Amino acid sequence: MFKQMNPFTRIARKFGAILIALLLLPVFAQNVSAQAKLGDQYPELAGLFNAFDVTQGALLEGIVRINEDPSTRTARDEMEEHLNMLATMSMSDMMKSGMGGHSHDMGMIIEGPYNELETEHRTELIGILRKDHSAEEAKNAFGNSSALNTHTARVFQLGREFEAGLFEIYLDDSITDKQRAVNAAIEDYLSDSRHSVPTLPKSYGLMAGHTHATAFQTGFPKLSGLLWSNQWLHLAALEAIMVEYFDRQFSNTVPVTLERYWNKVGSESGMTMFPAPNDLPMAPTIAPHIYSFHPQASIIIDNLNMLETIVADILAFPNLEDRQGVIDAAVGEFTNKETNFDAEYDYLLAALRGGIYNQGGPAVGNLDRSERNRSRLDMDMKHNMIMSNPQ
Repeated sequence: MFKQMNPFTRIARKFGAILIALLLLPVFAQNVSAQAKLGDQYPELAGLFNAFDVTQGALLEGIVRINEDPSTRTARDEMEEHLNMLATMSMSDMMKSGMGGHSHDMGMIIEGPYNELETEHRTELIGILRKDHSAEEAKNAFGNSSALNTHTARVFQLGREFEAGLFEIYLDDSITDKQRAVNAAIEDYLSDSRHSVPTLPKSYGLMAGHTHATAFQTGFPKLSGLLWSNQWLHLAALEAIMVEYFDRQFSNTVPVTLERYWNKVGSESGMTMFPAPNDLPMAPTIAPHIYSFHPQASIIIDNLNMLETIVADILAFPNLEDRQGVIDAAVGEFTNKETNFDAEYDYLLAALRGGIYNQGGPAVGNLDRSERNRSRLDMDMKHNMIMSNPQ
């Protein structure tokens, strides 16, 4: 039997519960207000981030649809032959045959094998991108995409939630210890071990050298440019916000990144005087502040962006059987926190070799032409490997 509680004990416990609630109230209020910070301060940016997820889900579905269209059979067969040939060639062989650069000939870089269908799909995507989408639509975008299974969709969505948390931390003036807050966000993200990627950099060779590497950019150059432009803005906007936070002499940096983003997007068909990224944007290059102050968060974002590109490669590779099985293997590798990591030096080398210009240009500052005379893949690398020694 339960003993009857002493009246003084009952009063003390009730008072204690009230006290705890009062102490926690500012924390709850802070979290609620933080969720609205991005939308309050930068509504266009918040709207775009919602649209990015909806657009990406539709983009991946479009790749599958084009790959299954009977009218693309000849183009698919030719691209498969092309990609298989590249997979067995060294970079020197590619240069001799005039197929250097990003591992495919210039015709494919400019137009792609599905030119008209890809252009039509990009036009659809720009229409989606320019519409308003609720936070709920964005949250369900990956799960609603027929191109992704439930597990992959959750990995992507959890990553988006982590990235959003970084923005809120730096926009919330009531959070004075940014380092501690970011570390807590990382810990919370990693608590879902099955759906999170590690804080150590996955080997760049997993993206550059997997069996279906470059299929996305080769087959869908206009779509890869759009996806990488969206990834660029995620990094560039966070960099701009951090620059303003650490140096108050900077102002109006976010509108500048937004203007640069729309310049990269260009027309609905993809025509623009400001080229979209032709290489994966990486945090040390585009957002050096987040890498300098929060390297683990930086690596999480880069691991996620690499995985998204690999999934797009797999979906874009023509005539592939068991795509979902191949995607599951890639996702399993990137959520594996035990093996296949690059040393920090090699991670930075891979990021910087891509060049700032090729990855979309700086978030803050100007760069009107490439600072590189060779791309990552021009560094005497084979299609299926990445060098570990600096040039």
